[in-house]
Formats: sequence, C-alpha cells, structure tokens
Amino acid sequence: MNVLIFGATGMVGQGVLRECLLDPEVQLVQTVGRSATGQQHHKLREIALQDLTSYTSVDAQLSGFDACFFCLGVSSSGMKEEQYERVTYGITMAAAETLSRLNPQMIFIYVSGAGTDSSEHGRIMWARVKGKTENALLRLPFKAAYMFRPGFIEPLHGVRSKTPAYRIGYALTSPLMPLLRRALPNFILSTEQIGVAMLAVAKHGAPKQILESRDIRAVLA
Repeated sequence: MNVLIFGATGMVGQGVLRECLLDPEVQLVQTVGRSATGQQHHKLREIALQDLTSYTSVDAQLSGFDACFFCLGVSSSGMKEEQYERVTYGITMAAAETLSRLNPQMIFIYVSGAGTDSSEHGRIMWARVKGKTENALLRLPFKAAYMFRPGFIEPLHGVRSKTPAYRIGYALTSPLMPLLRRALPNFILSTEQIGVAMLAVAKHGAPKQILESRDIRAVLA
C-alpha cells in the first residue's frame, strides 16, 4: 500500500507517520506539507510546498497512491471565520479535489474533531467549518472517504504538539491520564491508536463514513 500523509509534522500526523512506517503492508509513505519532517526512512519521501492550495507543480508525484491520511489543521483560537475557513476548508479541498482526480480508487481519511457540525448552521464557528469540509469531502469521487472525529488525543512515543498551549495542557494532564482513560474510555484516544485505526480503515473499510471516538476505538477491537 502506498500512502500520502498531509500534516505529518503536526501532533496527529506525527503519530500516523510513525504507524505507517512501522506497518509492513505499507511500501511507500509520502508526506506533503510546508516543511519536511526531518525523519529518515527507506519508505519515506517528502514534498515541501509553501502554497498548499495549488498542486499543479507536483501532480506527477501525487499519483499512484492507495490512501491519503489528511491530518493537516490549525486551531481556530483567535481566528475569524473567513480566515479559519480559508485554511480548514480551502486547503483541504484543494488537496482532495486534486487527489480524487489523480487517484479515483483512493481511500481518503480526514481528521476532523468531536463536536463537528454536519448541519453547517450551528453556533460554534469551527464546528460549522469542519462540517462544511466533511460534507464536501464526502461528495468527492473517491473510492471511499471517512471522517475521523477524535476527542481528547494523548500523544505517545515522543509525539509533541506544535502549539505551546497544547503542550502545557498535555504536561498538566499527563499524570491524570490513567484515571481519565478509565473514566472516559470512549473519549480519549492516543496518537498510536488513531494511526493504527486509519490504516485498518484504509485496508478494510468501516461500517460508517463518520467515525466518532467510540467508532475509532471499535475499529481497533
């Protein structure tokens, strides 16, 4: 299986990249982002693009892939809706429309978030934009598309968030994680679990296209 990962330097992307490189069924992993991961591996190729809304210059390098794990995203904190939509919806759809044209048999998996608003009309800005993005992705002519909606994500194996506030939050909650996992087993997932679940869905599919934390956990059972 040949896999594309968008956003491999982010927290979820780092975990997904790790699991892809460890999986013996994955022959090639190609990352796409504004910067390279800095990792070295015989399976790994990387594309660094400053403009993530245009892929004409790298079309040839984006063909021949079986799955795409789209982990690229930003926090909505301090952003106006138009700005957040330009990043969340605009960049995602530019990539997905290109990939659906080049790889119609691709499985596309998008990392969304718990609380995403499929109606696109709710009160919470980020949830509306994520819902609009999910709905547009589900209309594209991929072999299949799946929306992952994790809640709280526990970073493992040296994975770190690029957002300082998140790093502080994870440091503060780390001692409580064993208790939180027992109390909220269907809300907390690790970066490892998300990566393994993405690979499982890419290989075998899932019973629904929108997977909440409970559904993602069920894929691992």
